[in-house]
This record gives sequence, C-alpha cells and structure tokens, in this order.
Amino acid sequence: YPSADAEREILHLARSDYRQGIPNVDIRLTQEQVMAARQAVSDIYMAEPVEQYLLALILATRDAAALDPELARWTAFGASPRGTIALDRCARALAWLDGRDYVTPDDVQTMAYDVLRHRILLTFEAEAEGMTADSVLQRLIDRVPVAA
Repeated sequence: YPSADAEREILHLARSDYRQGIPNVDIRLTQEQVMAARQAVSDIYMAEPVEQYLLALILATRDAAALDPELARWTAFGASPRGTIALDRCARALAWLDGRDYVTPDDVQTMAYDVLRHRILLTFEAEAEGMTADSVLQRLIDRVPVAA
C-alpha cells in the first residue's frame, strides 16, 4: 500500500480528474449510428455448434457435477438465462469489433469471464480454498468440450 502522503496525493489527483468533467471528444455518434451498430452486432452469424457450446458453458455453471465434482462443490448458484443472453450478445459484439461476421468458440470463451464472473455464486468452501469466479470459470472452460 502507498504511504499516507502518497494516498492523499492519489486522492487529490482523482478529485482533480473528476472535477474536470467530461472531456471534449470530437467523435460523436448519432442515435442512428448506434442503432445500426446494434443491428449489425445482432446480425453476426453464430453457427449451431458454437451456440451449443455457449449453452453448455452456461448449463455447466448450474450443474457442474457431471463435468467435475470439485466444480460442483465450488459453485452455489450458476448463471441465469440473462447470463445466456448477455454471453450471446457479447460474443457477437466481440466478433463484430474484430471485423468478422461470425462468432467463434474463442469469442465465447473470451467474453465468458466478464459476462459470468458476477453471475455465478461461489460456495464458502470455494472461497476458503482460494478459488475466485475467474478460476472456476477457467476450469469450466477447460472442462466443457468445444462442439465440432
């Protein structure tokens, strides 16, 4: 941790940044551009095997016992259907940002952490063993086979 003086300086810098407000940005998007981007993202193709993989990951957060008994001990609650929807949208958005018109299993895996880490609840046992949501998700990703 920083010293008290250094921490005070950090606090003052943060306040200064906050007081400066929203920076002037020359790039502006119209509502139409935002809506067009949203439509383009929703039009990104997801092959059936990739969709099955996405669903298998979500379902594994809810019932990991078939994959790995330890994962089942570590997970109290899995991702809800909203997690499924969010992972679908974010994987498509990542593909779009990468300039592709299709989703890959890598897109699903990449977005799984940001989308799911706050949507799964670990057991006290998992926390006592030093597990984090990310380490549990990594193990799920390692265990769930990518559909062919």
